[in-house]
Amino acid sequence: MSGFVIEMLRIGNLSLSSKCILAPLSGISDLPFRMINRSFGCQMAFTEMISASALVHDSGKTEKMLRTGSGDMPLGVQLVGGETYHIERAVEILNAREFALLDVNAACPARKVTGSGKGASLMKTPGQLKELLKCAVRNSRHPVTVKIRSGWDDDSVNARDVALHAQDAGISALFIHGRTKKQGYSGSVDYGVIRNVKESIGIPVIGSGDALSPKLIKKMFDETGCDGVVIARGSFGNPWIFKEAEAFLHNGLLIPRPGLKELTDTVSAHLNMVVDFYGERLGILVFRKFFGWYVKGLRHSKSLRDRAYRAVSKEEMTGLMEELRGIKFVGKQ
Repeated sequence: MSGFVIEMLRIGNLSLSSKCILAPLSGISDLPFRMINRSFGCQMAFTEMISASALVHDSGKTEKMLRTGSGDMPLGVQLVGGETYHIERAVEILNAREFALLDVNAACPARKVTGSGKGASLMKTPGQLKELLKCAVRNSRHPVTVKIRSGWDDDSVNARDVALHAQDAGISALFIHGRTKKQGYSGSVDYGVIRNVKESIGIPVIGSGDALSPKLIKKMFDETGCDGVVIARGSFGNPWIFKEAEAFLHNGLLIPRPGLKELTDTVSAHLNMVVDFYGERLGILVFRKFFGWYVKGLRHSKSLRDRAYRAVSKEEMTGLMEELRGIKFVGKQ
């Protein structure tokens, strides 16, 4: 199977040689997670979703989520908010920072977000979303994008209409998850909706949903004609997906999965970064879920996960990682 040539992905003044982008992931895409993925070929990444109102009110937690470092560029920030005042003030704050993109979230299906008129609830009010985007575009020194879904539910699939409103607001690109808010992350991705949006607007469209393997990433490109693909759950415990996707997209090659040494070295590096970033006590709590994702597919992984979820020290977690060296790795393709 032959690959295909991928041109640069251009979003405003940003040019990317890779069309695979690490998604903004609440509680997941912190600085250590981004850096591990960048070490395996991730070029463009996002911070965790940032509450515009929390940023405006000087939240210490939000400040931690915005921390970046050497090698963590280009980096996007995704804002979630439902009021132009908070969006405008948040954009002004972000203008003083070095980021590559500003994304407005109109896709998050979480009840605590949609219940307050934010995230995917904006799919029900395209006019309101347009005003929020116009405010962001008018005030931001960074290119502005938006993340949407196919619709609120099966009876209100309106992504094309929302996308046209968003384009009129002056955004530089559009991200679209091919599921409705009601679906959340279950059920099938609607590639046709993404394709319809791509054919209806004149700015880059980046597809999202089920980018879990190189073959599924290529399917997103083939089925939708999109300009880029967002990788979310496909990166959980699997930072190798970025280099694997590039090899498959360019050359049609499925490169070998990592061996035990590379797996263990990567888990160790990630653990060290998490502990350095959060401190040992909180860092171990944060790292538990990552460890569970890394060992998925291993023989006896349930035992490892169970003990990891009870670990309270770096020493305990390191001991578990040493056990990986003697366990057969059953990789994902």
